[in-house]
Amino acid sequence: MLLYDSVGPNPRVVRMFAAERGIELQKTKVDLRGGENRQAPYMAKNPAGQLPCLELEDGTVLAEITAICEYLDEVAGKGTSLIGSNAKERAETRMWVRRIDLNILEPLAAGFRYAEGLKMFESRIRTIPHAADDLKKLAQEKLAWLDGLMAGKEFVCGSRLTLADVLLFVFLDFGKMVGQPINPELKNVSAHYERMKARPSAAA
Repeated sequence: MLLYDSVGPNPRVVRMFAAERGIELQKTKVDLRGGENRQAPYMAKNPAGQLPCLELEDGTVLAEITAICEYLDEVAGKGTSLIGSNAKERAETRMWVRRIDLNILEPLAAGFRYAEGLKMFESRIRTIPHAADDLKKLAQEKLAWLDGLMAGKEFVCGSRLTLADVLLFVFLDFGKMVGQPINPELKNVSAHYERMKARPSAAA
């Protein structure tokens, strides 16, 4: 398996997830800042032009980080699943992945692309600069909502480490680097962030 890797939170989610599952991936760097992901050679691999993507031994290319991570989870062959060991656990993980992705991560990332990252993205995608501040506020509001639900929990799904935790941590870490830090009043989310930061996989 070959991971088309780059800077940014999305590839890091896959690297951290793979590290948690004990999978070593071959990697090749794609120059995101230079726009290599929007050039024909990469677009032939992933027509969406997004990073990362994972090329399998038979030439199949998987994109979208949740799909890649679920694939890696299934082929790991050992260790504890980060999706779930039964139908109930898998459904719970996917529920929280979707909630966190749509309500927190998407507005956080879009807020960056439309403001601090505008110069890099305005020639590549449709940008809405006037929406940036509201998107950032929306991400913080939903993060506060999540904080209330995480009282007494070690991880998003209780005692189980899942893809939801990896997603949340990586994007909050990215947010701290681009002017969207965690509100220190969000004690549960902050504690979760520190627990995830201490895991060896966070260095992936």
